[in-house]
Amino acid sequence: MELKSKFRPNSNNSIKFITFNFLFGVIIISLLTFPLSAYSLDKSDGENLFVEHCAGCHIKGGNIVRRNKTLKKKDLDRNGIDTPDAIAKIAREGIGSMSGYKDLLGEKGDEIVANWIWDQAHNAWIQG
Repeated sequence: MELKSKFRPNSNNSIKFITFNFLFGVIIISLLTFPLSAYSLDKSDGENLFVEHCAGCHIKGGNIVRRNKTLKKKDLDRNGIDTPDAIAKIAREGIGSMSGYKDLLGEKGDEIVANWIWDQAHNAWIQG
């Protein structure tokens, strides 16, 4: 009499399982390592750009020229500035009496400083 096992390994399922787990692991590791290291560089670069080019008028997210045009969350919301891209556009092109800083910020500098400003606005400008 021949015994049949319910638990006979199926090589197709095993290969699919191993392949899926391998690819899943590669994706997770990529997401966890690359963006975090890139973000940390952008974060410190953003702070440096802000201190060098923006802090003179926007001390701690305020505004020494126009009190209601701060970089604080409530004023950004009230003024319709609802994304880092909107901040980057203002940094690049200027708005109202503020000149654009495209040349001073360098390539992608507007995006880097805008992301840093966005983070600060969402953290009530509590720095380090």
